[in-house]
Amino acid sequence: MNMKNLRENILTLMVATALVAPTMTSCTDEPDGDNFFTFTGEMASDYLRNRSDFSDFTEIVNRANQQGSIMDMLSSYGHYTCFVPTNAAVQTYLQERGFTSISQLSDADCDTLARTHLVNNMYSTIDMNTDMLPTANLNGRYLGTADTIDANGRSVIILEGLARIDFDLKDDTVENGIMQPIDRVIEKSNSSISDLLRNDDRVGIFFQALRATGLEEELTSMVKDDSYDPTAYPKYYYTSDFWKEVAWVPDTKKYGYTIFVEPDTVYQNKFRELGITTDGTQEGNLRALYQLACHYYDVVYAEDKDAPGHAFENLTDSVNPLKRFVQYHILNRKVSGTADLTPLIHKKMNEAFGIETTLANPVDWYHTLLPHTMIKIEQLTMVQYVGKGIRYERYVNRRYDDQFQFEGALIDKKVESDYIHDGINGHFFYVNDIVAFSDDVQNKVQNMRIRMDFSTIFPEVMTNDMRLKGNYDQDDDSGTPDDATVPKNGRNFYFPEGYLDGVSFSNCHLVLRRPHQNFWSWQGDEWNIFGEYDFTFRLPPVPYSGDWQIRLGFCGLKTRGVAQIYFDGVPQGIPLDMTQYLNEEAFIGSRFENDETAAKYDAMSDEDKAKEQKVLKNLGAYRAGRSTYHTNGSTKYFFIGNYRTFRRVLCQVRIDANKDHYLRFRVASDSKQGNDNEFMLDYLELVPKSVYGVDSDGEMEDDL
Repeated sequence: MNMKNLRENILTLMVATALVAPTMTSCTDEPDGDNFFTFTGEMASDYLRNRSDFSDFTEIVNRANQQGSIMDMLSSYGHYTCFVPTNAAVQTYLQERGFTSISQLSDADCDTLARTHLVNNMYSTIDMNTDMLPTANLNGRYLGTADTIDANGRSVIILEGLARIDFDLKDDTVENGIMQPIDRVIEKSNSSISDLLRNDDRVGIFFQALRATGLEEELTSMVKDDSYDPTAYPKYYYTSDFWKEVAWVPDTKKYGYTIFVEPDTVYQNKFRELGITTDGTQEGNLRALYQLACHYYDVVYAEDKDAPGHAFENLTDSVNPLKRFVQYHILNRKVSGTADLTPLIHKKMNEAFGIETTLANPVDWYHTLLPHTMIKIEQLTMVQYVGKGIRYERYVNRRYDDQFQFEGALIDKKVESDYIHDGINGHFFYVNDIVAFSDDVQNKVQNMRIRMDFSTIFPEVMTNDMRLKGNYDQDDDSGTPDDATVPKNGRNFYFPEGYLDGVSFSNCHLVLRRPHQNFWSWQGDEWNIFGEYDFTFRLPPVPYSGDWQIRLGFCGLKTRGVAQIYFDGVPQGIPLDMTQYLNEEAFIGSRFENDETAAKYDAMSDEDKAKEQKVLKNLGAYRAGRSTYHTNGSTKYFFIGNYRTFRRVLCQVRIDANKDHYLRFRVASDSKQGNDNEFMLDYLELVPKSVYGVDSDGEMEDDL
């Protein structure tokens, strides 16, 4: 019997155990009885066939057979959310396109429409609490979501700014999913990101600059590498710790962009504030924006003020302030919603994965198209440092603490129907203030310890939908890898040589393990290198030239190996041995009290903490950050109290902020030590001397 409007706690349980895997097109595996809530009654296919109000969409699904029968898929066990347009919605869609019948749609059209409305995971309306669904639809696109109030004062969900989920029929459960009736057909734009900006009359000034600096063409030209063939690569079987696992190469090699755009009103206010004049014409606006760019970039790049390329007549030149201004707004990856700009929200903990948000705001750092620069994205969770900001919202280049108060630019998460933000190769967000690599951003906002999960260092991971994807609260059988076409808990990935930009390696496999909440890995995922490896990657840029410490966060295990570290080809000290722990004599030995509740560490006096940090610093090590943890159920286990999870200093070097720099890891283990010389990359820290250079007695670098 079909069950309607099931209580929220049961639906939440369903979602927590649902399958999350990128670019899935079918799900034919039987559900796992231990972690999947099964209903008696209809399948999704039965739901469609048994209700005359949805007969038009049912006909569309019946014709959707380009990549296998969609209706057959909905007749089998799985974990689906199906957004079902009513007949009235389908007829409106047809009329808007000048059609009178579904028969005028091609089979390809029907396939696209059906896949647009299907998501291979289960979501009730209470789970649609960000600006996008966490799982892409069967076309590999994310659906924008927004919560609004209807005429009766009820909270309703709108998809893509247009399609409203029927309040009375929402969350209708079937054996293999949840059905969500909607009043409009959903469409996703296949336009490029530059086309979307061109069609938005609220961002005309930015688009003029995008075109004038030659960047519009760049954003249009790169969408996908059609020469990449995932079928050419076999599965890779490996063992990490005692877990026997399997990894696949990525399904696609797409390119994408994310752009933070000031509406025209923001520029006009700033022109007025700085006394910049404009006559209101397109050229006048462009000249005014050029002057605004000079205001910021003539300070940061003072050596280029007299260069020929600096002039307004040379807007496409690499040293031109306006080109730099536009480049800095653009990330070299696609992020389809604000929720993915910072770490995944862990449902049980109700906070960013692995981050104690009462101690630290979740932060991610991303490369921009302006060479050798990054943008800092921060979500506000700490009550004491909200300032004029909005708690839980995300900001660009914000720093609000005891040292600096820089508010940054608020990222607008609205989903609209009249102005489309999500295109085939990019997404754009409005911001409420100027985004620029200014002197304040360079020397204040970003003059701090930069901690980056390795999955954020390589843009391909996010563009191709691999970051933090998988059922993090379920482990696989440790003895038998789940190598089904669609593993029930998600996939691990390995990367062919040449797939990741700025990365080269030989004689090894580079593996990204899907997230697990109980692993000793920050944010649940981790990268591992297996084999007789020689692995090199381009370091993320630092904001200014100077002395920097480069650290690696990881979990030591006796099954791991040893690597020699090189910075720009120069060996750095003795090899790093990942079989050693902090409670061994090489570090602080039995003085380390293992306690993952962090109570013993917190009970130490500030003086003792400072003394211990100084000892470890002299040994090239630091405890893990106080704000980092993993979970087992709803209990937090803090890395700072675990002797296995810590940070090692790879090198302390002078970095030129205007050049590329590289780290190299070369195997130094005895042949096949541990699990094929396994070397773990969890997170990277770039630490300026202003942070690490604490030498006075009783003082210490913050332990967060």
